Amino acid sequence: MNTKTIRCARAAGLAGLLAAALGTTALSSGVAHAQDPQTLRFGVEASYPPFESKAPSGQLQGFDIDIGNAVCQRMQVKCVWVENSFDGLIAALEARKFDVINSAMNITDKRRQQIDFTPAVYVMPIQMVAKRGSGLQPTPASLKGKQIGVLQGSTQEDYVRKHWAPQGVSIVTYENQDQIFADLAAGRLDGAVQEVQTATDGFLSKPQGKDYDFAGAPLKDPATLGEGTGFGLRKNDAALKAKVVAALDSLRKDGTLTKLSMKYFGRDIVAK
Repeated sequence: MNTKTIRCARAAGLAGLLAAALGTTALSSGVAHAQDPQTLRFGVEASYPPFESKAPSGQLQGFDIDIGNAVCQRMQVKCVWVENSFDGLIAALEARKFDVINSAMNITDKRRQQIDFTPAVYVMPIQMVAKRGSGLQPTPASLKGKQIGVLQGSTQEDYVRKHWAPQGVSIVTYENQDQIFADLAAGRLDGAVQEVQTATDGFLSKPQGKDYDFAGAPLKDPATLGEGTGFGLRKNDAALKAKVVAALDSLRKDGTLTKLSMKYFGRDIVAK
């Protein structure tokens, strides 16, 4: 073997060793970033009280937060909460930024095309809020030319875009519910559509909402507003879904979900 051949062989050997080392590093990196079976990551948009919001201390609080923590306790795993804009929750779930959506997300056929859901955990009516004495009703005829605020990516948005926007109602979308209530109080909106308890706790019971009230009856349309609120999971996570559903069933059967519902709402909104 001449000198040139020896050099080539050595180079090939070093390249092989380097490739092997890199391969080992990539594999280790993959293992390091694999989902910890002792941790459950929930995706949440924390500006929707009393379901999920932040205390002055910055700690997450609310009905969904308590349910999530109870699920983790039953599954004997650690809860990790990952904050995300509501309209980006499904994309972030699919990108594996977290394992489960737990953020007052209603179950609809549209969303089922992308992700899977647990059975409904609870059911909360959707209703419009407007200034008291405005005479506005949740109908296209009453709201023509008016500005109505909704949470971006929500079932409320689907409803108003289907039933109201084609009839001349102006729909304004927001990234979080607090912005909607601020613009409603400032007169930049004529009305807002959201879940009843969120309107009550986040706006109507506060000084900024003293001149406002619910306008008309709760909205009805299973195609857009869904069949209740559940946890969202990736379609290929059947094993995780089974564990989460089992934990929720256990919390439903022993009365934990009902106790939490009574704590936050004074009534039982748990899906039967």
